[in-house]
Amino acid sequence: MNQSKYQLIADEIRKKILSGDYSLGTAIPPELKLQKDYEVSRHTVRQAIAVLVNDGYLRKEKGSGTYVDDSYKRTVNVAVSSEHKTIGVITTYLSNYIFPSIIRGIENTLRHENYSLMLASTNNDHQAEKACLEKMIDYGVDGLIVEPTKSSVYNPNLALYVNLREQGIPIVMINAVYEELNAPSICVDDVKVGYLATECLIKNHHEKLLFISKIDDLQGKYRMKGFIKACEEYGIQFSPEDVITFTTETREKVIGEAMKRLISAGDSITGVVCYNDQIANLLAMALVEAGYKVPEDFSIVGNDDSSLSRVGSIKLTTLSHPKEQMGMDAAAWIVNTIEQGETQADILYQPKLVERDSVRKV
Repeated sequence: MNQSKYQLIADEIRKKILSGDYSLGTAIPPELKLQKDYEVSRHTVRQAIAVLVNDGYLRKEKGSGTYVDDSYKRTVNVAVSSEHKTIGVITTYLSNYIFPSIIRGIENTLRHENYSLMLASTNNDHQAEKACLEKMIDYGVDGLIVEPTKSSVYNPNLALYVNLREQGIPIVMINAVYEELNAPSICVDDVKVGYLATECLIKNHHEKLLFISKIDDLQGKYRMKGFIKACEEYGIQFSPEDVITFTTETREKVIGEAMKRLISAGDSITGVVCYNDQIANLLAMALVEAGYKVPEDFSIVGNDDSSLSRVGSIKLTTLSHPKEQMGMDAAAWIVNTIEQGETQADILYQPKLVERDSVRKV
């Protein structure tokens, strides 16, 4: 299933910012011109701009226009200086969804501590991760903050991580872990995420549920565990076809699979638990395009409380994610470990339900 129109426009504008077509501090074209260029409604253009404003790429100035924001410059184009210690940061993605907020938290803390930041992205691919790690080793980073790539499957790069640790370079992992390494981690309690999302629908009297989850990372595995736990505790039955899974490579197909299941189930399935806000948003858009209403026909719960949960006509009920705080805590951990040799305990954030408009009581 393709991305919604406003997401495609947001991606296109983001690419122009990253490539320098839209320079920092300059205004992007006015909404009416963007509306004409992309052949969409003004509402769609405003949705795209709202996503980029939330992620720190743009800022709106009343009566003046919309400008490429300086916070984007601080987050993505941080210069590496040999005068200070340098922390390497490897994430699956850099420029979309919740990642700019996490990186912003890391950068703000490191800058305050007079550390430099070296960024790299794997695009959730092991071969790209290998290149990122080799780059960090060659540069000689003093510490490493890593968001694991495909954390629920075997990682061929584990030896590189062992190599880094043998050199005395501290490593902390965010959002997930490589369980084989027993590394310090800063994560959200994803079992509770799945549990609370499912419980929200059950408490609103939804008795037949669909669960959509990613299976090549631990977050999806744990959220599924939470879904099953809630169903068992509340006596909710589900069949094998009511659990739809996807991987990084098959993400674009999962909305189509979910739509087929919902349509074939008639009106028996009334609630859907989604892996994250991105999937929830795409599903909601697909349902509306097919003539259904959210939440009247289907109630949907997302996860991460991202900008995607707050744009568009359907505001998503979702679960919280301490995006910027996670970045700050990861940076503080790595600095303390380098300077004091202290390895603090893991951090496990407790999610909270954020109730909006996408769930109704049956």
